[in-house]
Amino acid sequence: MHILITGTGGFVGFHLARRLLGEGHSVFGLDGITPYYDQSLKRRRHEMLSTFPSFVAREFMLEDAERLRAYVAEASAERVFHLAAQPGVRYSSENPRSYIESNIIGTFNLLEALKDYPCGHLLMASTSSVYGANPQRPFEERHNTDHPISLYAATKKAAEAIAFSHSHLTGSPVTIMRPFTIYGPWGRPDMALFKFTKNILAGVPIDVYGEGRMVRDFTYIDDVVEAACRLADRPPSGADGGFASSAPCRVVNIGGGRPVELEDFIATVERAVGRRAIRRNLPIPPGDVPATHATTDALEALTGFRPSTSIVDGINAFVAWYRDYYGAEDRSA
Repeated sequence: MHILITGTGGFVGFHLARRLLGEGHSVFGLDGITPYYDQSLKRRRHEMLSTFPSFVAREFMLEDAERLRAYVAEASAERVFHLAAQPGVRYSSENPRSYIESNIIGTFNLLEALKDYPCGHLLMASTSSVYGANPQRPFEERHNTDHPISLYAATKKAAEAIAFSHSHLTGSPVTIMRPFTIYGPWGRPDMALFKFTKNILAGVPIDVYGEGRMVRDFTYIDDVVEAACRLADRPPSGADGGFASSAPCRVVNIGGGRPVELEDFIATVERAVGRRAIRRNLPIPPGDVPATHATTDALEALTGFRPSTSIVDGINAFVAWYRDYYGAEDRSA
């Protein structure tokens, strides 16, 4: 197949593209390589993908509507994975405009281009953050998501609504994926696992929010990619989970369904690194939810798959990658 992936310089986009290229597909990649975090890491991901002759890469922003339209036409993709976004709950308070421009305007531009150059199935990454202040757990796709508590979540919720409208008006199949706290090798430097590993090895304090009682449903990157690939072959044909309409648009959680308390997560990182962390206790930042927990019933019903990588195996894999990639050794001893 010809497959278009936005965000191939990013964590998930890189892993997904590498999987699809390895299966023999042609991948048209796109990334803005923004300076939100280490651009050299993003470029290294693209360099690795470029070893595949069937990988095409472009570097520009989704906000460039004309260039995006031309690239969508060039790709003539049978599947489109829209993963590019401005991520990060806390950063959305510091630079809110970047979230509006990337997550809302960028998504709108892609959907407008796909009106003239439709694909067989659009799969779009949202986030578990859209569940916001919802007190019901585990989070189900049918739960109300009208109370986002961060601008990041609000923009992703807006993108979901725009995608639903696109599906309703055009009849184009859309799957909205809501992943839960993705982690693993090549992960983002702004995420907890990356920060904890880096700081423990360097002998500097880690920030522990909410006295370690926050809870997250961590999902290993390979499980996320497997779920996305399986969902790609199952486009919705009518009313489906999350929306009460005849539009071929569905919402699917991608999570392990096994939430882990932050305190246990830190202890697992400490064992993988081989050293205790120096801690700095801080209150939960505004916009962060205290707990996430996915139900995976819809994913399992559609694909027969449920993420299963244990937190121990996943963290060990990340720490091994980090040490190899950065040549990191314990400098705290």
